[in-house]
Amino acid sequence: MTERNADTAADGSRPVFAAELFPHRSLGRKGFKVMLALAGTVCLFYSILFVTRGAWPVGFFFGADFFLLYGAFWLNYRSGRVREEVTVSRTNVSIRKFSPTGRMVEHHFNPFWTRFLVRRHREIGVVSMHVRDRSHDTDVGSFLNPEDRESFAKAFKRALATVTQRI
Repeated sequence: MTERNADTAADGSRPVFAAELFPHRSLGRKGFKVMLALAGTVCLFYSILFVTRGAWPVGFFFGADFFLLYGAFWLNYRSGRVREEVTVSRTNVSIRKFSPTGRMVEHHFNPFWTRFLVRRHREIGVVSMHVRDRSHDTDVGSFLNPEDRESFAKAFKRALATVTQRI
């Protein structure tokens, strides 16, 4: 999660708060390549071992295991391309959601009618976050880990409070 706070501008269109939310991946691209190379080496070694001993069907299963592992990580990294851009100004709350395919959906809210709903669990912390106004609502940061949800919730609440205060 990347967060930027901006100073309040004289015009209401300049963002007071901006954050880009994206899911955390514990294994980077380099680690993925190293893990895939190690798994491929082990699968190839045992596949050759079993084929030379006459148990050729087992060799195919080792190949299938490798391709299933690669497919699972490919799907994981593809889902990691999802992101959300949240901006708050005196005149607008904007939430732009980008899917893994790059498709974007944008939600606009009037900051004076906007309510930020946070659902918490006693042991876990923040479970879900929703931005709602009179006509529609959307979830925010559903892919974040609990610590990032907590910090985003505090910062977003503070930004909404700043924007709705009278000058």
